[in-house]
This record gives sequence, structure tokens and C-alpha cells, in this order.
Amino acid sequence: MNLDYKREILIAALDARIKEVTEYQVNIDNFRLAIAKIGNDDELQPFKQHLQSLLTSSILEQRKAQIMLDVIRSQVE
Repeated sequence: MNLDYKREILIAALDARIKEVTEYQVNIDNFRLAIAKIGNDDELQPFKQHLQSLLTSSILEQRKAQIMLDVIRSQVE
């Protein structure tokens, strides 16, 4: 196996995972702020529930991405 090539792939994957985790965090922050802004507005409760579902999903997906980021980082170091 070509170790230089493997390292290049891992470095590219590392950059991509860092961006992925960061993008999830931006979404998580936005969902939390929007949920708080909606508050108890009766007309927006369905939208608030949708955002809460997206928030839950994003948190889980970020955890998965963080695991992969940690694994890749351990191989690069």
C-alpha cells in the first residue's frame, strides 16, 4: 500500500469531516435559536416541531461525524 497516497486521502477526509461537524453545529445553533424565537406562537407550533425534529437529527448526525473525525484524526497523527 502506498502510504503517501493513504495519508493524502486521510488528510482530505479530515478536512471534509471538520467541515461536516462545523456545518452541523451551525445548523444546530440556528435550529435552537429559531425554536426559542418561535416560543409559544400557536400558529408556528407545527414549524417549531419540525425544527425540533431537525435539531434532534442534526445532533445525532454530528455525533456520528465527530466519531469519524476522531478516527481519521488518530490515523493522521
